[in-house]
Amino acid sequence: MEYQNNAQFAAALDAADPLKQYRSYFHIPQHEGKELIYLCGNSLGLQPKSVRAAIEQELLDWQNFGVEGHFHGKNPWFSYHHFLAKHTAELVGASEEEVVVMNSLSVNLNLLMISFYRPTHTRNKILVEGGAFPSDYYAVEQQIKLHGFNPDTCMIEAKPRVGEHTLRTEDILALIQAHGDTLALVMIGGVNYYTGQFYDLPAITAAGHAVGAQVGFDLAHAAGNLPLQLHDWNVDFATWCSNKYLNSGPGGTSGVFVHERHANNPDLPRLAGWWGHDEASRFQMKKGFIPSRGAQGWQMSNAQILPMAAHKASLEIFDEVGMKALREKSLQLTGYLEYLIDDANSQQDLGFTIITPRDPAQRGAQLSLLTGENGKQLFEQLTQKGVIADWREPNVIRVAPAPLYNTHTEVYEFVRLLL
Repeated sequence: MEYQNNAQFAAALDAADPLKQYRSYFHIPQHEGKELIYLCGNSLGLQPKSVRAAIEQELLDWQNFGVEGHFHGKNPWFSYHHFLAKHTAELVGASEEEVVVMNSLSVNLNLLMISFYRPTHTRNKILVEGGAFPSDYYAVEQQIKLHGFNPDTCMIEAKPRVGEHTLRTEDILALIQAHGDTLALVMIGGVNYYTGQFYDLPAITAAGHAVGAQVGFDLAHAAGNLPLQLHDWNVDFATWCSNKYLNSGPGGTSGVFVHERHANNPDLPRLAGWWGHDEASRFQMKKGFIPSRGAQGWQMSNAQILPMAAHKASLEIFDEVGMKALREKSLQLTGYLEYLIDDANSQQDLGFTIITPRDPAQRGAQLSLLTGENGKQLFEQLTQKGVIADWREPNVIRVAPAPLYNTHTEVYEFVRLLL
């Protein structure tokens, strides 16, 4: 598409948008009596209007049934994670047995590494992306220490080349090959939170398996943002949060994927709790852990009903729209933002550098703008003008136009306010 830098063109794109009605499904925050330009869905997605009724239904069942809500509510709590399985499986490209919703992201990451990081004296390294989100670093460091090894020698970071901001796939694959005999686990983010780079997950998975390593991904910035095919890509495990592109609220619950070749292996080491025990015999209350089939066998505690109710309401919207349609709009929306920033830079030399990959296949709904020395001041000015984006030290503004509720006109107005 040949873009144009004017309000009429942006409005025409919005008028032709097949997903335009879904903006009305969300509460849009206000600023001085007008709707905010909210471009921060990569940090916290907006609230679906259906969430309130979903949570109130569970509160009503708690009010009317007490503990019997586990079996007699509208959505019986005992089975609640089952209500999310179909939507979740479709979201990440998996079977229903390969997914479960539980806990929070960092908790799940640690639980999964207990199972999939099984170091030996000779094979004990973990490959991570340089500049990963700190939680991933912390989890990897402590898992290495838990097994009596040294993170300084066992954690391998894939870093961009000098003068570049993002990783080249060939460099990641070469690093996997170079450490092949000593590599126990490849564990990176699906999308880097800082640069917005979407990694070649199937290629990385294949390379990791070729040298005998397990491969897992933190999909915090990928789930609900990009189409995923975790089963077909042969990924060993993955986990993600739901507060970002999945619009399920602050502290939202997390999803887990475990490939079917592992999911029904009762001998795979794991931490256990009663909710992961075989569902048919769970209430016999006997010792001797028998894991439920599939990813459900990694559960530990009762379902978090109220966060899951919010998540269920959001997943129903994703199921209605479909990731294919969302991706098509996302490509156009982010592409238009890129064009407008480039055009503004060429006219006024604003000093921005887009550090997110230019190749649309290597990014989702985010552009990261490297700013000059006055970047923080500019960011604060944008906030005062009713723009919600995200500032990351030392000098990056992350802008995330989410296709479910953002418009081309908002993208146009955002760039106009940069001038």
